Amino acid sequence: MLGALELAPQWAAGWFRLGEMQEAAGLSNQAAQAWTMALKLDPPDRLGASLKLQLIGHAPAAAAPPSAFVETLFDHYADGFEEALVGKLGYRMPDFLDQAIRAARPGRFRLALDLGCGTGLMGERLRPIVDRLEGYDISARMLRKARAKGIYDRLAKVDLQHFVHAGAKADLVIAADVFIYVGALERIVGAVADSLVDDGVFAFSVETFAGGGDFALRPSRRYAHSESYVRRVLAASALSILSLESTVIRHERGEPMEGLAVVAGKAIRLEGSSTR
Repeated sequence: MLGALELAPQWAAGWFRLGEMQEAAGLSNQAAQAWTMALKLDPPDRLGASLKLQLIGHAPAAAAPPSAFVETLFDHYADGFEEALVGKLGYRMPDFLDQAIRAARPGRFRLALDLGCGTGLMGERLRPIVDRLEGYDISARMLRKARAKGIYDRLAKVDLQHFVHAGAKADLVIAADVFIYVGALERIVGAVADSLVDDGVFAFSVETFAGGGDFALRPSRRYAHSESYVRRVLAASALSILSLESTVIRHERGEPMEGLAVVAGKAIRLEGSSTR
C-alpha cells in the first residue's frame, strides 16, 4: 500500500485503507497520520476518517458524524442493503416498532413521516395504517429503492442533521435505526416535536450505551445512547414516553446488538395552561 501511495499520493481511499492496516498491526500513531492525510485529501470526509481518529483518541469527540460519510455509506450499500440487514444480520426493528406503535396508539394515522426511510422497510409496515406516508433520507440510491416499492406518497433527500418539516404537521414520526448515525439528539428531537400535532406519536430506536455519559461513538462508527439521555431529551421537548422496551436490534459477528425501542407522545396543549 505504501508503494501504491508513492505512485498515487492524492488517493484518499488508499490513505484510509493504509490507516486500517496500521491500526490492525497496532501502529496507532502511523494510522492517525494516514487518516489525517485521508481527511486532508477529502475534507467532506466521505470515508469517515475523522471518526477513526476520534476512536483512537487523536481527535476530540464530535456530537455528530460527517454527513458526507453517512450519505456515501448508504449509497454504497443500497443494492444489497435489505439482503444483508434482514437476511444476514436478523434485523427486525421495523416489525418491533410497528407492533409498539399499534399497541401504544391503535387506529389509523393521517400523516406519517419516516425519517431515514432507507429502502422502505419501515414504510412497508406502516402503509396499512397511514393515509399519507412521506419518507426522508440522505441517500439518493436508498430513495430510488424506496420509490420502486410504490408505498410512499412523497420521498425527499434530506440530511437529518438539518431536518425541518415545513409542511402540515404529522400525527406520527418514525426513525427506525436512524439515530445511530446522528449522535447528539437534542436538535433532531426538537425538530420532530415541532413537526407533530398535539398528541402526536414519535417512535424510534437507539443502540444501548451502558457506560457513563449520554452517548458514545462505537468502533462500528455508530453512536449508542444511554436510556437516561433518551428520557431527558424527550422530556425537554415535551414528549412523554408511552412505551420503552429493550430489544435486540440485529446480530453482528454472531453477537446480539442490544437497543431500545421507544414510542413517545407529544403533550396536548390546553388553552390558557401549560402542557400535560
